[in-house]
Formats: sequence, C-alpha cells, structure tokens
Amino acid sequence: MKKEFKHIQAAHCENGVGVSLLKYHGLDFITEPLVFGMGAGLFYFHVPFIKINNGPFLTYRSMPGKIFSNASNSMGIKVSRTKFRSEEKAKDFLDQKVLEGVPVGCQVGVFNLPYFPPEYRFHFNAHNLIVYGKENGNYLISDPVMETVTTLSEEDMMKVRFAKGPLAPRGQVYFPEKVMPVNNEIIKNGIIKGIKKTTLMMLDAPGSIIGVKGIKYTARQIQKWREKLGPRKAGLYLGQIVRMQEEIGTGGGGFRFIYAAFLEQASAYVQNDRLMEISEDFTKSGDLWRESAIQMGRIYKGRVNNEQADFNVCADLLMRISDLEKQAFHKLRKLKLK
Repeated sequence: MKKEFKHIQAAHCENGVGVSLLKYHGLDFITEPLVFGMGAGLFYFHVPFIKINNGPFLTYRSMPGKIFSNASNSMGIKVSRTKFRSEEKAKDFLDQKVLEGVPVGCQVGVFNLPYFPPEYRFHFNAHNLIVYGKENGNYLISDPVMETVTTLSEEDMMKVRFAKGPLAPRGQVYFPEKVMPVNNEIIKNGIIKGIKKTTLMMLDAPGSIIGVKGIKYTARQIQKWREKLGPRKAGLYLGQIVRMQEEIGTGGGGFRFIYAAFLEQASAYVQNDRLMEISEDFTKSGDLWRESAIQMGRIYKGRVNNEQADFNVCADLLMRISDLEKQAFHKLRKLKLK
C-alpha cells in the first residue's frame, strides 16, 4: 500500500519541496526555515555577464538544488539527483518513480506552467515542484507555492522539464535516499555547518559581485544606469531587479525573513540566545529589501520623476543593506558555534 502524500504550501519552492519530501520520509521536525538555513540558502550574486528577460541577473539564494542537497547532507541523508539529455529517458525515469510510489522533486521552467497566472509566466528555469503520482495520463503535482495540488499533462511536463535558456533544468529529478532517524545532535551540527557556510560565502567569497560586496556592486551600478542607459531602460532594469527580488521565489526580502526565522529556531537547538538577537538584524534587512523594491517599483511604473536622485535613493538603501548584513554575519562568526 502506497503512503499518502501530503501537500505543504511554502514561501519558496525549493525549501517547500525539501520540507515535503523529508516529512514524507518521517522527519516530522523539519521546517522551511531549517531547510533554508541548514542548506546555506541565503546568498547574493549579481551576474553582469548574464541577462534574464533583457535585464540584470541577480540571485538572492544559492544555486538551484544546493539548498536541499546541503540540508540533506548535513543530516546524513543521501540525495539522488539525475539530469538527462534524452527526453524519452527522462520521461521513462519519472514514470518508473511514479510506479514505485516515490515522490520526486523536479526543476522546471516557469514559462509553460499552465496553472501559473499569465503575469507570473516568464523565462525562469529554476522553479521546483514535486511529482507524486499519475492519473488518467496526467502527473499529480504538488507545487509548494500553490495552495492546493494540481496536474500537468505529459506534454506540458516535458515542456517545463526541458525548458531552454539560462539554468536549463535538463529534466532534472531528485529525491532523498536512505533516510535514517535524525536526533537533536545531528540537527545542531547541521545548523552550525549551515551558518558557517553561509557566513563564509556572504563575507569571504572572492570578487566584488558576490555576498555583501555584491550588494554594494549592485548599488553602484544603479547609480550609473540612468546616465549610461537612459531613464527608460534604467527604469526597466530596476523593474527586473524587483521581479528577481519579489516574484521569483521569495527573493531578497523574503529570504531574509526566512533566515531570521531559521536563527530563531536554531537558538533552541544550539542553546544560544544571541542567535535570537542576530535574527532581528535579518528582519531589519528584509524590511529594507522590501523598501528598496517599493522605491524601484515607483521608478519603473513612472510614479516619480525618474531623476538621478530617485536612483540614488535605491542605491543608498542597498548600501545600508550591505552594511547591516555584513555586521550581522560578523556577529554570527564571533559566536564561534560548536
């Protein structure tokens, strides 16, 4: 008899897939903040040599797939992950897992997801969902950002699994293997490992476009865009930042709120109240990210005069965010968690 799969709605797709798959395998303690924090999900990367929808490519999280893999590995859970060149082999593999009663995560493109509202369908290939069954030729889908389960036809499933462009999913399928019981000591060690990895990447990653330095890099670019690109194109670039920040997953502000919740939950496992205090810093950072999105949206929608001063306000907010997050991560490092 197949075990019943329970749909769980989450703030972010990969976190939600991770929570659902791990709970399905008996890890009832797991939460979205724990998956995100143990998975070292908080990140920032401004990629100047890649354009998405003719605008700048920024990411506020680690590479697709890393959150779930990191969180699972920190708890001693092996993750099976497969990509395909052949669409036929990709379909056969997925159908076999369905027959075995194994729910699997899939990386897909957003543009051809028919259950997404039209305004949310754009070319972004790092969305995650779960296939947990098949009925009448349609795949049963648990998409963590949706309130209820849905379905995809075989044709639509193939379109989204083999979407073209940056971060092409190549039919990627993943699921946990050999899930053993996880005790509080394992959780504690996973939390500490996740904090140290996130701190390292945000503070010490090489170059000027990654981590807290990357946030300042974006701020400096915003200061130049109006003169370099003209008011209209510069406004479109800001609109793209808002889309990357607020509409693709949870983006900048939302990820900071999730990380704040992670530190709150982590304090109980690690037994260090200082994590509660540092959690407040990330809540403040999330508020500033949301404030920056509002300001950029005003420029993009023409609700301000689109003067250089308006762009400077956006840049100044990102400078403040960079400084705040730099201080917060230095506080985390000074805790010397063991």
